[in-house]
Amino acid sequence: MPKSYSADLRERVIEAVEMGASRHEAADRFEVSVASAVKWLQRWHESRSAAPKPRGGSVSPLEKCAARVLAVIAEHADLTLMETVAELRRWRIRTSKSALSRFYARHGITFKKKPASGGAAASGRGPRAPTLDPRARHA
Repeated sequence: MPKSYSADLRERVIEAVEMGASRHEAADRFEVSVASAVKWLQRWHESRSAAPKPRGGSVSPLEKCAARVLAVIAEHADLTLMETVAELRRWRIRTSKSALSRFYARHGITFKKKPASGGAAASGRGPRAPTLDPRARHA
């Protein structure tokens, strides 16, 4: 999602309209959409503020009972995502597979069952055939 326009630009558009320009003229002059100019002026007349509204900031309902969710996960570490959802519902914690998946991501919980083997290794088919340099044949 793109960033909000600066407060300075918003104030210049509002000032241009307050000085007599139409919203369309101000939008053209400052290269913003007419809809933005209209919204900024509505907000200015309502609250005398040109600042953008706050963005984001929603909090998952699972965060309210995060301690219990983490306890269930610790008690039943071998459960799949859907089994964990069912277990949480037994505790009267309403959730879904996708909400629980996002909770896991926020808390750094993974489903990996085995530790990594130490990186990429040879295929185990025996030693690799030597490569011949065409210049080295005649040497």
